[in-house]
Amino acid sequence: MNIIIEKALRKDKSVLKQLMEFYLYDFSEFINIDVNEHGYYGYTYIDHYWTDENRWPFFIKVDGNFAGFVLVLQDKEEYYISEFFVMKRYRRNGVGKLAAFEAFKQFKGKWIVTQILSNKPAQHFWRSAISEFTGGDFVETTDENVVKQVFVS
Repeated sequence: MNIIIEKALRKDKSVLKQLMEFYLYDFSEFINIDVNEHGYYGYTYIDHYWTDENRWPFFIKVDGNFAGFVLVLQDKEEYYISEFFVMKRYRRNGVGKLAAFEAFKQFKGKWIVTQILSNKPAQHFWRSAISEFTGGDFVETTDENVVKQVFVS
């Protein structure tokens, strides 16, 4: 299985928008969102990934097929996983972990990865992936809204 992340080009924005709909559908299990009058969830910041120099969109591809996305945001000296999605077909076989590792390697520095408290599967995934990537060298905190892992790549 060949797993890569590649920069999403503006010409492929419609693909990212469609994958985002799948992501938001999955995420609706954990947050209170509904589709609009046209049947879409919508994502406010999609265009910003081609207009803001501190945002980077990447597709996750497996054997050349779209398998998800990684959206990276930089705020000052810190990098964030804004949104991260792996289609169900590709989950639980290392695709997400390899995609996360590639993002961490591309942007050297301090990383902050957050998950909402109700999303236990995401917390499990990120703890495991970040622990493996850092050799356990990360700090995790929890507040009333999120679980957060902080580390340096």
